[in-house]
Amino acid sequence: MSGQPQIIKTVFVYAEQGWALAQSWLLSPAAWSQFGLLILAYVLAVLVTRRARPKLVQILTPDEAQLTMLANGRRWLLRFVPLILPLLAYVLTAAGETVVRSLFDSGAVIAFGKRVFLFLAARTLVTEALRDPFLKLLGRYVLIPVMALYAVGLLDLVSVKLSETVIGLGNISFSLMSIVRGIIAGSVLFWLGRWSNDQSSAFIEKQREMPAATRTLAAKAAELMIFGVAFLLLMNIMGISLTSLAVLGGAIGVGLGFGLQKIASNFISGVILLLEGQATVGDYVELDGGEAGKIVKMTARAAILETFDGRWIVVPNEDFITTRVVNYSDSGSANRYEAPFSVSYDTDINLVPDIVEAAVAKHAKVLTAPYPPDCELRGFGESGVDFAVEFWVNGLDDGENKFTSDVLFLIWNALKDNGITIPYPHRVVELHDKRAP
Repeated sequence: MSGQPQIIKTVFVYAEQGWALAQSWLLSPAAWSQFGLLILAYVLAVLVTRRARPKLVQILTPDEAQLTMLANGRRWLLRFVPLILPLLAYVLTAAGETVVRSLFDSGAVIAFGKRVFLFLAARTLVTEALRDPFLKLLGRYVLIPVMALYAVGLLDLVSVKLSETVIGLGNISFSLMSIVRGIIAGSVLFWLGRWSNDQSSAFIEKQREMPAATRTLAAKAAELMIFGVAFLLLMNIMGISLTSLAVLGGAIGVGLGFGLQKIASNFISGVILLLEGQATVGDYVELDGGEAGKIVKMTARAAILETFDGRWIVVPNEDFITTRVVNYSDSGSANRYEAPFSVSYDTDINLVPDIVEAAVAKHAKVLTAPYPPDCELRGFGESGVDFAVEFWVNGLDDGENKFTSDVLFLIWNALKDNGITIPYPHRVVELHDKRAP
């Protein structure tokens, strides 16, 4: 044993202590009585669970058609029904521990069994009750190992070792226990922050009486507040002084300031856009750089445009402030379009405007205000007389709307019905025989 590494020696020491404890339990009448109470508590928990679980499932299971908050709450509670058996065994064992300690002044065995039942409850919680992938991952690699250490009585020893190991970083020092506690608390806090942010965003989006820009700004403000509070709580849990953190953050901020200029500029530009409401979600915009599309999402850094051919364009918020932006939607304002056409020179052109204007006005989406359809003479072309009809509609002439195409169909049919022909180019070809005298 003298030449063995220290870790091997420590393992042997713990093994000898475990064997001595097992021998003391096997030879002790008090230990056998505690084993009997453990078995009795588990059997009783199984019998009670078999009778109570079906009734509890029946009570908590709502109709599939029910989507109310109460029904969703019952579905959520239904996930935790498998915990009845280990938790009931734990409660019965705790009651038995009180009796054993009053009789034998010892309860090490039954206390160990109680911790084992609590470990089984934690394992059931992770494997059967939790549905969120992140919480499952956290439970599998954090909660279950911690409960295993607690069950075998090593949790206090590991905690002391982690607390005694201190790491220094400049003028900040913290223990390994602080890191572990920070990882666990940070994971839980930021998961709660993400869940709270999703809930608050969904609630704000339902407030349809608020302008879209105000809803987006409120959602971003709520997100910053939620994660800001989560960060401050995490620093407090880890025991890190915010004063020391400010010094370190100032040094880091100087180094990263130049690299984060664009991010800060885009963030501030996004806040300005949301406050002014000149371009918001649902508007169709076109920038000087040629980017054009419908704004489907506005983030803290950029706006996402969706084109009519299905592509997404990410445009930094700063571009909306520093360049010229054409807003074709402006929350549903009318737009003017024109449809050009030509008629034959044999046509009485004085009849054309009335015929075309009446035909275009029949379109269900063509507006009479601010102006009704207006047919104008544009010029005399090589093959015919050129006209164009101007009309106003709500929306864009693209995507699901084909206003110009519909209007040209109406013009074609109206001209045909009135015997007016649409010309096509004619060419006269002259052939000269150079061999002729």
